[in-house]
Amino acid sequence: MTLPRFLDSTDPEIYTLRTMSAGPAGRLPISPEMLRGAASGTIFGLTQDAGMGWDPRKLNGKEFLILSTQGGIRAADGAPIALGYHTGHWEVGLLMEAAARTLSSAGATPFAAYCSDPCDGRTNGTKGMLDSLAYRNDAAIVFRRLIRSLPNRRGVLGIATCDKGLPAMMMALAGAGDLPSVLVPGGVMLMAQDAENTAQVQTLASRFAHGDIPFEHAVEMGCRACGSPGGGCQFMGTAATSQVVGEALGLSLPHAALSPSGAPIWLDLARRSAVALMDLEQRHQITRDILTDDAFHNAMVVHAAFGGSTNLVLHIPAIAHAAGRRRPTVEDWSRINRSVPRLVDVLPNGPTHYATVQVFLAGGAPEVMLHLRDLGLLKLEARTVTGLTLGENLAWWEKSERRRRLREKLFTLDGVDPDRVILSPAAARASQFASTVTFLGGNLAPDGALVKSTAIAPELIDRQGIYLHEGPARVFTSEDAAIAAIKSTGADAIRAGEVIVLAGIGPAIGMPETYQVTSALKYLPHGKQVALITDGRFSGVSTGACVGHVSPEARAGGPIGKIHEGERVRLHIDTRSLVGTIELVGVTAAELAQRNSAPALRTAPDIPDDTRLWAALQNASGGSWGGCVYDVASIAELLDLGLAAKKAFP
Repeated sequence: MTLPRFLDSTDPEIYTLRTMSAGPAGRLPISPEMLRGAASGTIFGLTQDAGMGWDPRKLNGKEFLILSTQGGIRAADGAPIALGYHTGHWEVGLLMEAAARTLSSAGATPFAAYCSDPCDGRTNGTKGMLDSLAYRNDAAIVFRRLIRSLPNRRGVLGIATCDKGLPAMMMALAGAGDLPSVLVPGGVMLMAQDAENTAQVQTLASRFAHGDIPFEHAVEMGCRACGSPGGGCQFMGTAATSQVVGEALGLSLPHAALSPSGAPIWLDLARRSAVALMDLEQRHQITRDILTDDAFHNAMVVHAAFGGSTNLVLHIPAIAHAAGRRRPTVEDWSRINRSVPRLVDVLPNGPTHYATVQVFLAGGAPEVMLHLRDLGLLKLEARTVTGLTLGENLAWWEKSERRRRLREKLFTLDGVDPDRVILSPAAARASQFASTVTFLGGNLAPDGALVKSTAIAPELIDRQGIYLHEGPARVFTSEDAAIAAIKSTGADAIRAGEVIVLAGIGPAIGMPETYQVTSALKYLPHGKQVALITDGRFSGVSTGACVGHVSPEARAGGPIGKIHEGERVRLHIDTRSLVGTIELVGVTAAELAQRNSAPALRTAPDIPDDTRLWAALQNASGGSWGGCVYDVASIAELLDLGLAAKKAFP
């Protein structure tokens, strides 16, 4: 028998052992009264702190918790020892260190804990995407448990970025509303010189399949897209949108969102945020004071002005629910999007497609909010983590040296006029910027659907702001089948004028995002002449006439799962009044109701049990329009009813 070489070690040093060592020197800073009255865990916690090497003389400092989504193992010189899942969480440990040193230098005792996050780009088109949205709720629960598990914490600093980690962190901070907290967004990636951006490179396979790019271009661009090792992607997707929403909620310091990862201004934000947290604690101002209904109004207004990701229609209600506030409804979203102009020219909306770091230099969230303030669209009395109101923060920003110097820096570095990145309402109107999100009805979406109006090519919208498309349906019940047809150049290829129907990928299987499909469509020569409807969701960087969140979903018997191949589907989208319909032509709603769903929908794919549980719980809590949350009261009520029925009819 040949033994594996790893069965034992050849290193003699492994036998250098001991069973006893001197413990830390010093004395715990406790009193007889504390010994008599404190919980045993409180004393043992101090013992653990000393055991980890903290000077016992400093253990009387106020305890603050730093939470983050840090991923990977990074050497001191930045070299990777073990990779993270994405650049967004690769460098956030530097923010944690800067914040921790600031806390300890002020006499506080910092603690740090982590719950890393997945990458939606990495899992796109794979089974990993079935865990993506469900992860958000799990991470929020873990973060909240970590907060409660540090009994003497006086406040929380949350450091996160990217599609699910940052919404999860905001849900966690909202759920710990009796504590002061500050959100530090993890920042954005730099642009790469002479390279494609991180949105474009996700379409390399489709473009190569159609002969649009040579092989050498694909391998070079795929390697060079990331301009810095840290930071969220360069476009206004879910990651970047979540950063500006966090700032609009008042959870972050002014001009925190979209800071360039690794830069001195980025590290400075962590240090100032730690000071702000201690100030909040000193003044007894808690997160519940900040996350008011007015704060959520402001977040939705800023989302609309940026042309943000439609995924925030899932995340903002979830944060509101965690904060104990009323969850925004479809009517709220529609009302706000009708009244708020889009003001930002940024990837993927365009028309010029500036990067997120350029939006930061142009003034970021506070610059946008200056315009919104002047339009009377913001609740200026909303409190923020500065201790000031939103209106007071904006008054400072308007006259600040920071604003002046960074806007000048954008022109110096890139020759870009900041007023072309963040436009005045008059300039945006002159440029015919479309508003952000349109909510749709119709016989295929009796419970609603949405489309990112800003992502529809302007040349497809008529002078009245109407996008109209009618064509034969190409029906798919899996993303793999749809992407194969999009890449195909044969008889099964997607043709101009068709409507792709991607059914059966809604909340029942985890509501995966479909960027693999939408990005591939973008780079088809005739992709603009193809529409898409799905009960799934989209990446924030998706473009085109792509309708998502179609409800009821196919696996719940929704009409989207009853469309036959070749039947005609009509999309009517009014991008000005933000209303519209998706209809199966020549078929009534009553006739659709009588149809059976597609046979392929009767069996589910290999869905993880964890995701099946998530799907059941969020469905009992208001579904995707309710933010895919866990509403404990609703779940408990339904369980009680079910158990009672089972007992009555065994």
